[in-house]
Amino acid sequence: MSLPYVVDAQTSLAPEELAVLREQYDTEAAAGHITTQTKFNYAWALVKSTSRQQMLHGVALLTEIYRTDPPRRRECLYYLSLGHYKLSNYDEAKRFNSLLLEREPQNLQAQSLNALIEKGVAKEGYIGMALLGGAATVAAVALSALLRRRR
Repeated sequence: MSLPYVVDAQTSLAPEELAVLREQYDTEAAAGHITTQTKFNYAWALVKSTSRQQMLHGVALLTEIYRTDPPRRRECLYYLSLGHYKLSNYDEAKRFNSLLLEREPQNLQAQSLNALIEKGVAKEGYIGMALLGGAATVAAVALSALLRRRR
């Protein structure tokens, strides 16, 4: 099933594009004031990255905007959710995405991302069950071996 907007979760900016946004951010930082728009643009690019470190930095910048600039919270919600999804922080991804869906139930980006988050949660659950099953099997084999030795 192809969902609209899931491309955000799968594509990153070209290194040259990221460099332009980083340069703008660094220039403003050196001047002593980073505008919220510059910070948001840079954070957005970092969240779209394939680098875990860059994604973490992007989420941190978006979290800062979310906390300090209430009028900009709405635009941060989707990318905070996306960043946490890409970092496999599904609880946080769900929390931010739910906040966005409460405000905008018809938002196709949020609906698409919600489907991805649910798939991630399910996949994580299957992996957990497989690990638990594997551990139970190892324990059963070990117990069986112990019981045979005692006879």
